[in-house]
Amino acid sequence: SSGINAEWPLRPGVLSEEGQSVLLHKGYKKVVAQVGGYHGDVAKVEGFAVEKYDYKRSIKDDIEAADLVISHAGAGTSLEVLRANKPLISVINTDLMNNHQSELANQLSLDGHVIAATPQTLIRQIKEFEPDQLRPFKPADPTIFRDFMTTVVIS
Repeated sequence: SSGINAEWPLRPGVLSEEGQSVLLHKGYKKVVAQVGGYHGDVAKVEGFAVEKYDYKRSIKDDIEAADLVISHAGAGTSLEVLRANKPLISVINTDLMNNHQSELANQLSLDGHVIAATPQTLIRQIKEFEPDQLRPFKPADPTIFRDFMTTVVIS
Protein backbone atom coordinates (compact mmCIF):
# COMPACT_ATOMS: atom_id res chain seq x y z
CA SER A 1 0.00 0.00 0.00
CA SER A 2 1.02 3.57 -0.26
CA GLY A 3 0.13 6.29 2.17
CA ILE A 4 -0.47 9.89 1.28
CA ASN A 5 -1.09 13.02 3.21
CA ALA A 6 -3.48 14.31 0.56
CA GLU A 7 -3.91 17.90 1.59
CA TRP A 8 -4.23 20.67 -1.04
CA PRO A 9 -3.08 19.82 -4.60
CA LEU A 10 -2.02 16.25 -3.80
CA ARG A 11 -5.62 15.08 -3.95
CA PRO A 12 -6.25 15.40 -7.68
CA GLY A 13 -2.92 13.83 -8.59
CA VAL A 14 -2.96 10.70 -6.48
CA LEU A 15 -6.71 10.23 -6.11
CA SER A 16 -7.33 10.69 -9.83
CA GLU A 17 -7.81 7.81 -12.25
CA GLU A 18 -4.39 8.50 -13.77
CA GLY A 19 -2.69 8.61 -10.36
CA GLN A 20 -4.28 5.38 -9.19
CA SER A 21 -3.51 3.66 -12.50
CA VAL A 22 0.15 4.66 -12.27
CA LEU A 23 0.36 3.41 -8.67
CA LEU A 24 -1.33 0.15 -9.68
CA HIS A 25 1.10 -0.28 -12.59
CA LYS A 26 3.97 0.20 -10.10
CA GLY A 27 2.59 -2.65 -7.97
CA TYR A 28 0.66 -0.71 -5.34
CA LYS A 29 -2.88 -1.92 -4.74
CA LYS A 30 -4.17 0.53 -2.15
CA VAL A 31 -3.75 4.10 -1.00
CA VAL A 32 -4.53 5.32 2.49
CA ALA A 33 -5.13 9.05 2.23
CA GLN A 34 -5.48 11.80 4.79
CA VAL A 35 -7.78 14.14 2.87
CA GLY A 36 -8.61 16.83 5.42
CA GLY A 37 -12.09 18.15 4.83
CA TYR A 38 -12.15 17.06 1.18
CA HIS A 39 -15.33 15.25 0.25
CA GLY A 40 -15.07 15.51 -3.51
CA ASP A 41 -14.93 12.74 -6.04
CA VAL A 42 -12.31 10.03 -5.89
CA ALA A 43 -11.77 7.96 -9.01
CA LYS A 44 -12.45 4.23 -8.90
CA VAL A 45 -9.87 2.10 -10.66
CA GLU A 46 -10.45 -1.65 -10.85
CA GLY A 47 -7.99 -3.53 -8.67
CA PHE A 48 -7.08 -0.44 -6.65
CA ALA A 49 -8.52 0.53 -3.26
CA VAL A 50 -8.72 3.98 -1.69
CA GLU A 51 -9.17 4.38 2.05
CA LYS A 52 -9.55 8.01 3.09
CA TYR A 53 -10.01 9.86 6.34
CA ASP A 54 -10.12 13.50 7.39
CA TYR A 55 -7.55 13.71 10.19
CA LYS A 56 -5.89 11.57 12.85
CA ARG A 57 -3.87 12.56 15.90
CA SER A 58 -0.99 10.59 14.50
CA ILE A 59 -0.26 9.10 11.11
CA LYS A 60 2.55 6.98 12.54
CA ASP A 61 0.67 3.69 12.06
CA ASP A 62 -0.14 4.61 8.46
CA ILE A 63 3.51 5.44 7.80
CA GLU A 64 4.67 2.16 9.36
CA ALA A 65 2.21 0.16 7.23
CA ALA A 66 3.06 1.96 3.96
CA ASP A 67 5.38 0.67 1.26
CA LEU A 68 5.60 4.20 -0.15
CA VAL A 69 4.63 7.54 1.36
CA ILE A 70 3.61 10.49 -0.79
CA SER A 71 3.31 13.61 1.33
CA HIS A 72 3.59 17.35 1.40
CA ALA A 73 7.18 18.46 1.96
CA GLY A 74 6.72 19.70 5.52
CA ALA A 75 9.67 19.14 7.84
CA GLY A 76 7.74 17.23 10.52
CA THR A 77 6.15 14.71 8.19
CA SER A 78 9.30 14.32 6.09
CA LEU A 79 11.45 13.52 9.12
CA GLU A 80 8.82 11.17 10.57
CA VAL A 81 8.74 9.20 7.31
CA LEU A 82 12.53 9.16 6.95
CA ARG A 83 13.00 8.00 10.56
CA ALA A 84 10.59 5.15 9.81
CA ASN A 85 12.88 4.22 6.91
CA LYS A 86 10.06 4.46 4.35
CA PRO A 87 10.47 5.65 0.76
CA LEU A 88 9.12 9.17 0.37
CA ILE A 89 7.96 11.25 -2.55
CA SER A 90 7.97 14.72 -1.04
CA VAL A 91 5.58 17.09 -2.80
CA ILE A 92 6.40 20.77 -2.51
CA ASN A 93 3.51 23.14 -1.96
CA THR A 94 4.73 25.98 -4.16
CA ASP A 95 1.85 28.20 -2.98
CA LEU A 96 3.34 28.63 0.50
CA MET A 97 4.96 31.89 1.49
CA ASN A 98 8.74 31.88 0.94
CA ASN A 99 8.39 28.37 -0.52
CA HIS A 100 10.30 26.93 2.46
CA GLN A 101 9.28 23.37 1.58
CA SER A 102 11.37 23.46 -1.58
CA GLU A 103 14.59 24.03 0.37
CA LEU A 104 14.09 20.95 2.52
CA ALA A 105 12.69 18.66 -0.19
CA ASN A 106 15.33 19.64 -2.72
CA GLN A 107 18.19 19.15 -0.25
CA LEU A 108 16.86 15.77 0.88
CA SER A 109 16.49 14.85 -2.78
CA LEU A 110 20.06 15.95 -3.58
CA ASP A 111 21.23 13.82 -0.65
CA GLY A 112 19.33 10.87 -2.15
CA HIS A 113 16.83 10.40 0.69
CA VAL A 114 13.57 11.44 -1.04
CA ILE A 115 12.15 12.14 -4.45
CA ALA A 116 11.13 15.80 -4.65
CA ALA A 117 8.08 16.63 -6.74
CA THR A 118 5.55 19.38 -7.28
CA PRO A 119 1.85 18.76 -7.89
CA GLN A 120 2.57 19.22 -11.60
CA THR A 121 5.40 16.63 -11.67
CA LEU A 122 3.97 14.12 -9.18
CA ILE A 123 2.54 11.61 -11.67
CA ARG A 124 5.79 11.59 -13.67
CA GLN A 125 7.83 11.14 -10.49
CA ILE A 126 5.67 8.18 -9.43
CA LYS A 127 6.13 6.61 -12.89
CA GLU A 128 9.92 6.99 -12.65
CA PHE A 129 10.20 6.06 -8.97
CA GLU A 130 12.28 3.06 -7.94
CA PRO A 131 12.56 2.52 -4.16
CA ASP A 132 16.13 1.22 -4.35
CA GLN A 133 17.33 4.55 -5.75
CA LEU A 134 16.94 6.13 -2.29
CA ARG A 135 19.62 6.16 0.40
CA PRO A 136 18.66 5.47 4.03
CA PHE A 137 18.39 8.55 6.20
CA LYS A 138 20.74 8.57 9.17
CA PRO A 139 19.61 10.72 12.10
CA ALA A 140 21.99 13.37 13.35
CA ASP A 141 24.43 12.40 16.08
CA PRO A 142 23.63 14.69 19.05
CA THR A 143 27.00 13.96 20.65
CA ILE A 144 28.79 15.98 17.97
CA PHE A 145 27.23 19.23 19.17
CA ARG A 146 27.66 18.27 22.82
CA ASP A 147 31.35 17.48 22.28
CA PHE A 148 31.86 20.73 20.37
CA MET A 149 30.22 22.78 23.12
CA THR A 150 32.26 20.99 25.77
CA THR A 151 35.43 21.85 23.88
CA VAL A 152 34.41 25.50 23.48
CA VAL A 153 33.39 25.93 27.13
CA ILE A 154 36.46 24.18 28.51
CA SER A 155 38.87 26.03 26.20
